[in-house]
Amino acid sequence: MSVGLLIISHDGIGPALLGTATFMLNEHPLQTKLLAASRDCDPDELTTSAIEHMEQLDTGDGVLILTDLYGSTPSNIAQRLIKQGNVRIVTGLNLSMLIRVLNYPQLDLEQLAQKAISGGRDGIIMIEYK
Repeated sequence: MSVGLLIISHDGIGPALLGTATFMLNEHPLQTKLLAASRDCDPDELTTSAIEHMEQLDTGDGVLILTDLYGSTPSNIAQRLIKQGNVRIVTGLNLSMLIRVLNYPQLDLEQLAQKAISGGRDGIIMIEYK
């Protein structure tokens, strides 16, 4: 068993990041589902879909949910799922975060959530001209 991965994002962001990460790593080690929130989406319908995805992904080790922007519709939908089971939510999805998560599929849910956070933070640097 392993942790399932649910990416809830605004249209196009999740598929683009997952496609790029999978291409770079040449593999996709975690069972993953994508859920896109369009501008005219119904949050209740997305929540129902998210619950269905979670049920499919959780094989006993829980589900890590990654969202793109805290306070936005994807993040708010993810927050509705906290009571649904063994879930951790990390917002601010970026490519570094996703690659870090996919590089450590053997970790438990809490450790994987921490890897997501560290991957996201460590991937943000300022390159200065010298």
